[in-house]
Amino acid sequence: MELTEAIRQQTIHIQEKIRRACIRCGRRPDEVQLLLATKTVPPENIRAAIAAGARLIGENKVQELRDKDAALQGLDIERHFIGHLQSNKVKDVLKYAGCIQSVDRISIAEQLDRRLQAEGRGLDIYVQVNTSAEDSKFGIAPAEAVDFIKALRPFRSLRLKGLMTIGLLDADPEWRRPSLRQLRLVRNKIMREGIEGIGELGLSMGMSGDMEMAIEEGATLVRIGTAIFGNRIPGKEVWDETAAANSH
Repeated sequence: MELTEAIRQQTIHIQEKIRRACIRCGRRPDEVQLLLATKTVPPENIRAAIAAGARLIGENKVQELRDKDAALQGLDIERHFIGHLQSNKVKDVLKYAGCIQSVDRISIAEQLDRRLQAEGRGLDIYVQVNTSAEDSKFGIAPAEAVDFIKALRPFRSLRLKGLMTIGLLDADPEWRRPSLRQLRLVRNKIMREGIEGIGELGLSMGMSGDMEMAIEEGATLVRIGTAIFGNRIPGKEVWDETAAANSH
């Protein structure tokens, strides 16, 4: 079986796993979306997954958003930026992404809003929360979430769609669960505040190793790369987000 067909079949398999996981925990399958995490994945492989019905594409690097743009033109997809956003990349990311899932500084929100206001348009965003308290990950602390969401209110071009976390990447899946559950608890606390203009917030969490657990804990969007496209960094078991940002 050629690689592109294998990717298509694996995408279908992951969609079915999402459906079954939802049913097992009493949720509707349409409550959870699949986002393809396509870091280092060439456009032809992304196209194979799209052919199987995937519609959300997530990139970690602005350069990859840009470099793959022409090859993905004309497709019925939505492209998200899921990596750490550096201030000098704000102008570029807005050219290609319809959603940014990694807003974690008011300064970045202000920059985004200023450019979007000038262009007369809005943008969907997620706030990144560091629920595992690891120094290797970006995101606001859970205790800061309510005040951070309130501080976003003046930025009218930013449409807050939810919260995102990477969660603890421990070899034992059950050790990951508290960091996933924490995002749901943070969301619930925000919703209880009744902040003006804030609707029901989604939860972007869960990757290839903990997707089903994340669905059990309330994920509305799971970010899947390895389980569809295969291993891309052999031997690297722990994702160091700060190192990745420094390599941009």
